[in-house]
This record gives sequence, structure tokens and C-alpha cells, in this order.
Amino acid sequence: MGMNINAELPLPAELKAEYPLSDEILKIKKERDREIRDIFTGNSDRFVVIVGPCSADNEDSVCEYVSRLAKINDKVSDRLMIIPRIYTNKPRTTGEGYKGMLHQPEPDQAPDLLAGIIAIRKLHTRAISESGLTAADEMLYPENRSYLDDILSYEAIGARSVENQQHRLTASSMDIPVGMKNPTSGDFSVMLNSVVAAQSSHNFIYRGMDVTTDGNELAHVILRGGVDKYGTCIPNYHYEDLVRLLDMYRQRDLKNPAAIVDANHSNSNKQFREQIRIVSEVLHSRRYNTELKQLIKGVMIESYLEEGCQKIDEHRIYGKSITDPCLGWDDTERLIYKIAEEC
Repeated sequence: MGMNINAELPLPAELKAEYPLSDEILKIKKERDREIRDIFTGNSDRFVVIVGPCSADNEDSVCEYVSRLAKINDKVSDRLMIIPRIYTNKPRTTGEGYKGMLHQPEPDQAPDLLAGIIAIRKLHTRAISESGLTAADEMLYPENRSYLDDILSYEAIGARSVENQQHRLTASSMDIPVGMKNPTSGDFSVMLNSVVAAQSSHNFIYRGMDVTTDGNELAHVILRGGVDKYGTCIPNYHYEDLVRLLDMYRQRDLKNPAAIVDANHSNSNKQFREQIRIVSEVLHSRRYNTELKQLIKGVMIESYLEEGCQKIDEHRIYGKSITDPCLGWDDTERLIYKIAEEC
């Protein structure tokens, strides 16, 4: 056989029973979920800032980062909804490289998925306890989200997964906002078709069960730029792109039209400091066009304690990305305050 069974993983209910959420965390999540829902349904004009490391690689540094965000949040919560990016699953273009804490709780050690599912639940729980902020994660494996579905307040489906049937149908079962990224080609139609699927009811197989979903009215798009056939990055955050998206939304019978702009990835050509300029342009477009102000609900920013990125070796710097390069803390702090002033 070409597949070997390494270990039988616990059922999500078993893991949740072993690592339960406190009443205080449940209260925080309920209130945060309500506030975030109000933004995506148009009942609140607060601006969403999903911000954090490209990959959550270390519990201590991630929790320190999120606690710093919480101090900023205390000052800007009347205008912004800060959602920490705690991405514990990482898609890889070739299948090689660090796939996130789910696979490797210790980046320089061998994969251990049993230890990984425990580590990511403990990380998210600790982050909420210490900061009062519920977070976003990426749904890389649809069946694995059941280990965190009682913790997360936002989920994203990546550019390489957005055309996958199981991702789309699983998104239709969620009761929190799910952002569907445009595929790496940049195709808006594919992205919007995924939102149609996620907002609809479906019957399918999930974790060995026959299930029916209600549909997720909070499913929306994330613009992250694309790549043409020559490998050149094509951004899609410019005013003309946003107007085009607005027109395409109007052509479809979708609930709660909404978009998040990812300021990194192919929008910045991974030039991480460009995120500052890109966010500024997005805010300008919203101010110029009131319809875009209603559509563009927020931005996604990659940042960490230290700017840039590094290799996985024995000389790793605490709080510096081991995947894509990120903004450092000082730039991040200034950028969030600037967003609060201008949004």
C-alpha cells in the first residue's frame, strides 16, 4: 500500500472534552462573534483588520503578539474590529516546506499530527485567555476544522483550495464569516462561484457522516492578487478592481456582499513593506466611493514581532516569520492607528 497509518487521531468531541473552553472564553467568543456578524451584515460600520504572522510557529511569540494587539484594540475598538491572524495550517505550492503548527508543533522536528492538533487548540485557547481576542485561522483541511470550530471567529479558504468541492461545502456549514480567496489565477468568477456554493445548503459526506448544511450567509471574498501564465503577480486591490468586483456582486443573488483585501501575497508581490501603501490605497478608494465603503469590510495584513522572514535553523530569531516575510511590530502599530484615523 502507498499509505501507512501512523496513529489514530481522537475525535473532535474527545479533544474538546480534554481541552475544554472556560465560561469566560465562551462569553468572549459569543460577544465577538455577534460584533463581527454585525459588520458583515451591514449593521455596524467598524472596519475589520485581520492581522498577524504568516504562520503561527511558536506559542509564546504568537501569544505575546496577540497580547500587544489587545492593547491597541482597547484604543481603537470603537472604529476597528481587530482579529488576530493565528494561522496554524499552511498550504504549500509544491507540498514541501513547513505546513504549520498542525503538522509540526516544533518547526525543526518531524511532523506529529496528534501533538499538532493538541498544540493548535492550546495555542488558540491561550491567546483568547490572555488577550480577550478571538482569532482567524485558515481551513486547509476541511475535516480538521472540527477541532477548532468552537474557538474561531473567522476562517479563510486559500487560493489553492477555493475551487475544491469539500472546502466550499464545509464552508456552507459554518456560522462565522468565511473568506473565499480568489484563486492563484486571479479569476473573480471562480471566487464568487465559491461564495455562491458556501451560501447555499448542501448534502455531502463529512467525517464519515451524511450531513446537510444550512448555508453560510456570511461567506464573502478575499482579494489576494493573482499570477499570470508568465509567473508575474497581478494585483487586484486597485480602484478599478474593486469597482469590477462590486459590479460582479450585483450580477449574483448573494447575501451580505462583502470583501476583504489581502495586502500581501500577490497583491504586494511578497514585498511586505508594500502592505502599508496598499492599505492606504484601499482606504482612499473607500472614501472616494460610498458603495465601495459598504463592500470593502476590511484588510488582511501579515505582521509579526520582527520584520522579514528567516530560515528554520538553530539561529532562529524569536517572533520572526519562518514562512512569508511580515511587517515588524513598530510598523504594524503605526499602520493600525493610521487605519483607525482614516477608515
